[in-house]
Amino acid sequence: RLRHHGGDNSTPRRDAAMSTFSEAPAGNAAKGAKIFKTKCAQCHVAEKGGGHKQGPNLGGLFGRVSGTTEGFSYSAANKNKGVTWSENTLYDYLLNPKKYIPGTKMVFAGLKKPEDRADLIAYLKESTK
Repeated sequence: RLRHHGGDNSTPRRDAAMSTFSEAPAGNAAKGAKIFKTKCAQCHVAEKGGGHKQGPNLGGLFGRVSGTTEGFSYSAANKNKGVTWSENTLYDYLLNPKKYIPGTKMVFAGLKKPEDRADLIAYLKESTK
């Protein structure tokens, strides 16, 4: 959201609050499980060893490089991004996947609320081990 700074109403600036994972609220895995069920489960399986759906299985997600899950046909954009998934990279990615990886096949608009992203990441940390 935009807000004005200083005493004048000249230039609005972007609200940088919670723009990184370290600034986000602590995640709640139970809330994250609900978000996963409603926003992610139609295309992804979280548990290691589960099959691929429209999206890749997310087992072992943390520490894995984008576009490298065996047996899934990724977009060139996802393979070429070469991002290592962590709390920080997922937090940025989940805000706007198509902006983070232009050309991705993932048809998901993203989670705008910092607390939703933190909750989903807390759930994924537990469920994808």
